[in-house]
Amino acid sequence: MITFRHRIRTAAVALLTAAALTGCASTTGSSANGTIEYWLWDSAQQPGYQKCADAFAKANPGLKIHISQYGWDAYWSKLTAGFIADTAPDVFTDHLSKFAQYVDLKVLRPLDDLGPTSGIKDGDYQQGLAELWKGQDGKRYGAPKDWDTIAIFYDGAALKAAGVDPAELENLTWNPQDGGTFEKLVAHLSIDEKGVRGDEPGFDKSHVKTHGLASEGSGGGGWGQTQWSAFAGSAGWQATDKNPWGTKFNLDQPALQDTLSWYFGMVQKGYMPSYEEIGGANAIGTDKQIQSGTAAMGLSGSWMISSFTKLTDSAGKKLDIGLAPTPIGPSGKRASMFNGLADSVTTLSKQPENSAKWVAFLSGAECQNIIGQSGVVFPARPAGTQLAIAYNKSERKLDVTPFTRQVADKTTFLFPVTTNAADIAALMAPRFDAVYIGSSPVSSLTKLNTQLDELFKVAQ
Repeated sequence: MITFRHRIRTAAVALLTAAALTGCASTTGSSANGTIEYWLWDSAQQPGYQKCADAFAKANPGLKIHISQYGWDAYWSKLTAGFIADTAPDVFTDHLSKFAQYVDLKVLRPLDDLGPTSGIKDGDYQQGLAELWKGQDGKRYGAPKDWDTIAIFYDGAALKAAGVDPAELENLTWNPQDGGTFEKLVAHLSIDEKGVRGDEPGFDKSHVKTHGLASEGSGGGGWGQTQWSAFAGSAGWQATDKNPWGTKFNLDQPALQDTLSWYFGMVQKGYMPSYEEIGGANAIGTDKQIQSGTAAMGLSGSWMISSFTKLTDSAGKKLDIGLAPTPIGPSGKRASMFNGLADSVTTLSKQPENSAKWVAFLSGAECQNIIGQSGVVFPARPAGTQLAIAYNKSERKLDVTPFTRQVADKTTFLFPVTTNAADIAALMAPRFDAVYIGSSPVSSLTKLNTQLDELFKVAQ
């Protein structure tokens, strides 16, 4: 039976496809010169990319880049509306959680078909990054711009007050039975309103001042990237039967469900903030939880380094923020989701070749080195990554090895790339929220898994 949701999706596909076809038809009269519209969502990255834009304009007389930055939620809503209304940019920053859907809807130009980007080589980037941006047709739809992994950010003052040596965080272990040394640390860092710690008698889990571990929600909208993915991955679990372009989900496997029972169980113990405490859909991020003293440490991505290192206390004094690797799991290894962004050219661009010049520049050595020197993210090219590592060491006095070690040790796993990405996220988010809140058992994900698998059977 075709549901109302599927009818809405079909209508959206038709609208976007029509917009895409209109855009393709209008490109034949495009000018050789002009302003290239470029969108991104990260305000911290905008200054670095403005430097790239200035360098590009200098090297390409007659061309200039206009950058528009929007917050994450507004960004995707505005982009989707732009595809329908023919107001989408020439080039935009793409995310793996959205990429597959845009390929399905045919609103991205194959970069192989555009002269300036036809020579992009997989081997110029961190291993595995460039291949992620190829569709099932084998064509490339995004040029790699950066990569990220997950690590633990912690408040050095909170560790010191607890009598914990930061070196103890280097080899933490966890398991779904008792949480291992990781949960012992989380318990010890948790403090109730009377000053009793989570591993001491009398700890009041209903009146907690500081939780040992921050929370960024249920993780249902992004495969638990900054929530439970590192734990599930180190338990040997993977989201789909193959990646990219899997055809079966694994939400019904004990490796995941046991992990989530333990993970969300820390909320019931008072070690991690509840859904209500962090604001649900508009969740307070890990950085703000640590800054406010709501949490002592938390998992987050390498793209947040700049934000964490700028944190100050109520008196304006800079916080002592440190980094530690994700804990070692039942598999005997630690793990981190490996994700990366790319730049894509839209089918609505009226100057595709010029747009491709900009994308080639963005993914080239000059721009990647500019971004590396800004220290905001790890650029896709290894040389750019080394510049970012050096910047963090010299300017922030921060050792970012917990992020880079995952790549060096090959303990990463890829962000799931599948068809029906938007439908999958729409189904997963509320179901995982229900598990986080406690209104549904973890076993309910078995039914969700069946529903997700059914999406592969829906006629395209």
